[in-house]
Amino acid sequence: MFYYYLIALFVILLDQGTKWLIVHNMHQGESITIIDNVLYITSHRNQGAAWGILQGQMWLFYVITIVVIAAIMYYIYKAAKGKRLLGVSLAFMLGGAIGNFIDRVIHKEVVDFIHTYIFGYNFPVFNIADSALVIGVIMLMIQMLRDERESKEKLNGDNGTHHS
Repeated sequence: MFYYYLIALFVILLDQGTKWLIVHNMHQGESITIIDNVLYITSHRNQGAAWGILQGQMWLFYVITIVVIAAIMYYIYKAAKGKRLLGVSLAFMLGGAIGNFIDRVIHKEVVDFIHTYIFGYNFPVFNIADSALVIGVIMLMIQMLRDERESKEKLNGDNGTHHS
């Protein structure tokens, strides 16, 4: 279980370190081309949630994030035993939630900097914490699909057919 908190800590440190580099080395709005028409490092700030929704509602983000962090820690303690993928997914989500929470508490905004154009779509600028949250949710969905398949196999027998 301690291992999961180390993963979360790594995510937080990577997130906060990259944000520190952006804040201290780039002007807001400045952009550096990594791969033309695909990937840029763009110094951006967001006072809302994903895609800029709920701008300026910091009190709401504080409450929601504290509840989410507590819930994730509870599930790491209760449900992740013996389920490595679940534990790692929760660790990524915990690190991501705390990473953006730190920004909101200290700066009253979130530092974003990864700017992509995916199939010509100008995707909203995001950060390491956001990426960790998405990766964690994807891993959680995979774990849930595994659990569902295992449950069906136990119900129907190991070969997947129903015995009458």
